[in-house]
Amino acid sequence: MQQTFNTFLTEAWRAAWDDGNVAALDALVTDDYVRISKGSGKGADLVAFKAEIRAIREGFPDLKTTIDSVILDGDHGAIFWSSTGTHTRPFLGVPPTGRSVSTRGSNYLTLSNGKIASETVTWDGGELLNSLGVRHLGDALAAEAAADGEQKVVVDTMSGEPDPEVMKTFNRQFVTGVTVVTTREGETPKGLAVNAYASISLEPPLVMVCVQKTSSTYPALFASTHLGINIIANNQKDTVGTFASKAADKFAEIDWHAGPDGSPLIDGSSASIEAEIRERFQAKTHTIFVCRVRHAEVSDNEPMVYKAGRFYDGDQLSPL
Repeated sequence: MQQTFNTFLTEAWRAAWDDGNVAALDALVTDDYVRISKGSGKGADLVAFKAEIRAIREGFPDLKTTIDSVILDGDHGAIFWSSTGTHTRPFLGVPPTGRSVSTRGSNYLTLSNGKIASETVTWDGGELLNSLGVRHLGDALAAEAAADGEQKVVVDTMSGEPDPEVMKTFNRQFVTGVTVVTTREGETPKGLAVNAYASISLEPPLVMVCVQKTSSTYPALFASTHLGINIIANNQKDTVGTFASKAADKFAEIDWHAGPDGSPLIDGSSASIEAEIRERFQAKTHTIFVCRVRHAEVSDNEPMVYKAGRFYDGDQLSPL
């Protein structure tokens, strides 16, 4: 019986996952089939399972899944499997990176009349994002809390809605510098103006920038291994305007030079760094890039300062 079930299972999985023929699952599961995530405890029916397969195959069209082993004990069993694929199309809001990933998981089965009635799975699409170097911020916070030994983790869904006007007023009170974050798409330089920059640590030298996903530079930035961060000088207001615009070629009239790993570093900036992208945290409409600095340049040009929608000369600040 096990050999017959193994063959049936392998053929149905290959048809669904490798060929996209999700209808092959109809003969493998019962009418009241349920798929339960071990991580979240949530259940999904066959319709939702098929939709998940389609979404994954859309992002990884060359997906190949191998069933490594199947163990049956009466009406219970387990499947151990592994998959490989290349991220060539958007997946869960993440633009294509062209990277190949490998992942594996296990499913614990309950059978009824030779069909799968329910299965508890240890894997979901988020594992593919992890393989691409992407993590959802809520998942990261939960993992950190679990590592600290907390028995119960409550993750903020970021769905709260404080008064938008209050939030605007709060943000306008915060004083920042002005940066232009740069990268390359092939040989084409790309960049955008960003004020959500911060230093994380000096040892090791880590920094972070937060970039909106709707930016035209975002797909190239997400796919890159390195980026440049340029602190704009007080005489570069036109440069800020260029990189805050939707111009097709923002570098047409910008003087720049390449960092050691190719990131565009803007001439005349107050300071510039080139950094290796180490982690990407998904935070709703934005992605937080955590980067390790690999190269730094500093000039005598004073930086530009931004507050409440206006720019100021960083050389004219009054000391307290």
